Amino acid sequence: MESSGWKESRVCVPAQHMQNVFGQYDFYLKKIERSFGVTVIDRDGEVRITGSGISVKRAGHVLKQLAELSERGNVIQDQNVDYAIAMEMEADIKAGMQETEDVLIEIDKDCICHTVNGKPVKPKTLGQKQYVDAMRDNMIVFGLGPAGTGKTYLAMAMAVTAFKREEVSRIILTRPAIEAGEKLGFLPGDLQSKVDPYLRPLYDALYQIMGAESFAKNMEKGLIEVAPLAYMRGRTLDNAYIILDEAQNTTPAQMKMFLTRIGFGSKVVVTGDASQKDLAPGAVSGLDVAVKIFGRIEDIAFCKLTSKDVVRHPLVQKIVKAYEDYENADARRKAAAGRGGREKRRRS
Repeated sequence: MESSGWKESRVCVPAQHMQNVFGQYDFYLKKIERSFGVTVIDRDGEVRITGSGISVKRAGHVLKQLAELSERGNVIQDQNVDYAIAMEMEADIKAGMQETEDVLIEIDKDCICHTVNGKPVKPKTLGQKQYVDAMRDNMIVFGLGPAGTGKTYLAMAMAVTAFKREEVSRIILTRPAIEAGEKLGFLPGDLQSKVDPYLRPLYDALYQIMGAESFAKNMEKGLIEVAPLAYMRGRTLDNAYIILDEAQNTTPAQMKMFLTRIGFGSKVVVTGDASQKDLAPGAVSGLDVAVKIFGRIEDIAFCKLTSKDVVRHPLVQKIVKAYEDYENADARRKAAAGRGGREKRRRS
């Protein structure tokens, strides 16, 4: 183990990338200093880090990865900095302060596709990278995790990529038409107008990746279909990339119906967040049942994303983590109360 004495280290950050790596008003730099308890200064185009030995090493590794990300053409964001710091902190605990790999760089090398504006779509965390790899290697993938972890967006990117490469002949996107905790009443217009509000998140992702014009043309030809889950009954879906979104709102019967639609040459991605069910009180989620019964079937993979994989605004990550902590504590309290009740009944 390396000595923890006071040390100085130097990291090369090219001048043209300093503003990107350091952040506006050195915001990212100050975050790194606070996280590792080091001092970082820029002198004559060279970044010097001073502090305890292991802290200097960790901070230097974070800066090195951020600089390389910048050189690869990425705009450094809060999420990149926070994730790099978190990976180093985790390495201290799990790896006994051993040297960590350049995880961010390896993740950044995996470009799924480009949006209509030319922006690359890539996984941004180790969890997202494992999710993308699972979609490449398995016929059915369940992407489980909280809001903001990129479950639907990455699945959509994989579907569009497979469609453009002619690995599949069509894309089918579906989700259960259930209100999120409020009754919307009767909606005006034809059938498509009535179901569109439920499917809007899927449209938004497709517009961004494919472009509205390309999406409309393929939709008109029937090569892209966006429909409520109820429309899947009685069909066999061959040579298609099928995405079931918001699967926590399916019933076990609906999940069974959906999974038994799959035909030859198809790939399926099922996404859901078990903590955001909109089913009637007491109703069992089809997603929960699927997790229990499909765990050991070959060619079916489960990817569990966590608050660490949230790539929206940093505050969203904190909100998700706060809910996770609250729900875990609540579950522990209920379990303890249950044990106490059983003990009391035994004594009586």
